[in-house]
Amino acid sequence: MISVKDLTVSYSDKKVLENINIEYDSGSIVGIIGPNGAGKSTMIKAILNLIPKDSCEIVWTNDDLNKKTVAYIPQKSDVDWDFPLSVLDLVMMGLYPKIGTGRRVDKSYRELAKEVLKSVDMLEYKNRQIGQLSGGQQQRVFMARALIQEPSILFLDEPFVGIDTRTEKLLMNILKELRNKGKLIFIVHHDLSKVKEYFDDIILINKTIIAQGKVDQVYNNSNLKKAYLSQVSELGGQDELHI
Repeated sequence: MISVKDLTVSYSDKKVLENINIEYDSGSIVGIIGPNGAGKSTMIKAILNLIPKDSCEIVWTNDDLNKKTVAYIPQKSDVDWDFPLSVLDLVMMGLYPKIGTGRRVDKSYRELAKEVLKSVDMLEYKNRQIGQLSGGQQQRVFMARALIQEPSILFLDEPFVGIDTRTEKLLMNILKELRNKGKLIFIVHHDLSKVKEYFDDIILINKTIIAQGKVDQVYNNSNLKKAYLSQVSELGGQDELHI
């Protein structure tokens, strides 16, 4: 589904990401794990051509990025919550890659947006300005915008930060359903206690890839110590992490 070769990114001549190579097929939830400043968000932004990169070869197999089959949910800090946009309008923006920004959004599209909002339990807030929502509600709306795109590949950047437990469970249930339908999902994530529960595969990075593969093969004390260095204490067991 996606192959990334030799992804390298620099800021002011300083390499922040170097020699990233990944290849994943469909039907998987992949966690991108690493310490603060490891380049997790930079990695997905570079893959999506949202920031410049020094070098990279990206191959999208079966589906092409130009066919608008890739959805992206950014970090909350990257969103202008004061922008005068309603919940319904934000969700319908997910249709623009397919219908074009200059095309009038007719009634059928509005009804589709309402159905998607209903699936994330946000229909009653359809006319609310996005900045007036709680953190969990905001993230549900962005999930609805992604769902209306019907993506084959979905990238999420720290989607569970600042949200309630109910919303986190709802979002994970949706993501697992998408995985079961053959979708490929990448999630930048920081809570190591949820790794085994949430992910099929993980990419453990600290400016370069430390390890990647199935969770039960990669998620161990040795690899975590390499990635987090002194941030990881000696463990009595693999699950007793103190970051």
